[in-house]
Amino acid sequence: MTTRGAAGRCPPMAWLCPWLLLVFLLVSRSIAEEMSEHCSHMIGDGHLQVLQHLIDSQMETSCHIAFEFADEKQLKDPVCYLKKAFLLVKNIMEDTMRFRDETPNAKAIGQLQRLSVRLKSCFTKDYEKQDKACVRTFYETPLQLMEKIKNVFNETKNLLEEDWKIFTKNCSDSFAKCSIPGHERQPERTFNPQLPGFVFHLLVPSIILVLLAVGGLLFYRRRRRSHQESQTVDSLIRHPEGSSLTQDMDRQVELPV
Repeated sequence: MTTRGAAGRCPPMAWLCPWLLLVFLLVSRSIAEEMSEHCSHMIGDGHLQVLQHLIDSQMETSCHIAFEFADEKQLKDPVCYLKKAFLLVKNIMEDTMRFRDETPNAKAIGQLQRLSVRLKSCFTKDYEKQDKACVRTFYETPLQLMEKIKNVFNETKNLLEEDWKIFTKNCSDSFAKCSIPGHERQPERTFNPQLPGFVFHLLVPSIILVLLAVGGLLFYRRRRRSHQESQTVDSLIRHPEGSSLTQDMDRQVELPV
């Protein structure tokens, strides 16, 4: 026999759990839909117009500036390239692209910086683990730098409109394959097995010709010196008949006794 009211009574949490699960699913779906809308339309045409205005306002100059940017030659995957470039664009706008305060260009950069902060929620963080991989130093004009940045925002906008989750792709493997600045792999030197024989056949005759030329020159100089010395000795030994010594001897003979 059960206590009155105990039969058929449910624990307080028994009916609450399904409701909590339902609320959780609804909230998750709402967040996902909001996130989709948030990422897909975060970069608008107005942002691209701001970038174009920055490009048009740049002075044409032959001066080059140094900046680090994603190496597209190493990152063939466009998604991984943009993930890496996104982080670097943020750094460039903070450190390299500086304008006088309160000027239109300074306000435009501030607007793009705030956009970059909001865009971080659409990217996974694997691009920060190897921050120096797939990066190299470029030496280009400010105009070329601005065009690079606009291309990054434009391509990011197009991919997000196609799939708002596209930048959740894990690019760790792609980043790991890249070289790190200062630790680039040296190009392998190819060895040609025919090269030593070619060098031997070319070098030996050259050495022989040089030795023959040097030997001939030394022989000629030595012979010429010997010839000059022999002539000097002969001239000292021989006395011509009209010399002063012969005339004195003739005078002594002719004196009367």
